[in-house]
Amino acid sequence: MAIKSFLFDQDPKWREHTRGIQYKLPENILSWAYEAGSLTKRLRNYYGNQVAVKILFHHWQTPFLSERRQLQLPLHRYCLIREVMLHNNGKPLLLARTILPEETIKVAHRNLSHLGNRPLGEVIFSYPDLERITMDLTLVRPALWTALARQDTDINQPIWGRRTIYTIKQSPMLVSEFFLPEILAH
Repeated sequence: MAIKSFLFDQDPKWREHTRGIQYKLPENILSWAYEAGSLTKRLRNYYGNQVAVKILFHHWQTPFLSERRQLQLPLHRYCLIREVMLHNNGKPLLLARTILPEETIKVAHRNLSHLGNRPLGEVIFSYPDLERITMDLTLVRPALWTALARQDTDINQPIWGRRTIYTIKQSPMLVSEFFLPEILAH
C-alpha cells in the first residue's frame, strides 16, 4: 500500500464547524483558526521574510476517505497531495496538507502543481475568484502523527488544526493547517 501522508498514518477525526464551536476553542487558537486571510501573510507580518517552506510530501495519491468525501471525489481518484512545514529559521510554525484534484490544477493554469518552496497561500489568495466554502476543526493527539512528523516538529502535545475547502472558479481544493506551539504564543 502506498503512503498517503508524511504527517499521518490515518486521517484525523474532524468536526464540522458549527455555530458556537468557537466558544469551545482555547483562546490562543481562535484567531488562527478563524483567520480569513492567508496564514502565510500573517506569519510573515510577524516573523518577516524568514518564514520558509519545507516540503515534506509531494505526490499523486488517493486522499483519505474523509478528504475524498469533502471533495466529493470517486474512490480511486488520484490527487496531488502536498504536505509542508512553514518554519522560521528552522523553528516549526505550521504544518499544512493540501489536496489538489486534477481539475482544480487545470483551472489554476497548473500554478498549484509547481509551487516548489512557495507557500500555497501566497498563490491562492492572489486569485480574485477564490472562495472559502467550509471549515472543519480537529485536535490531533501526538500518537496520530507519524514518527517522522513528530521527529521533524517535536510534537509532544495535542495540536489544533483547521481544514478548509477553497474553490477557484468553482473547482475545489482541501487545505488542512495545524498550528504548532510556537505560533500560538503570538
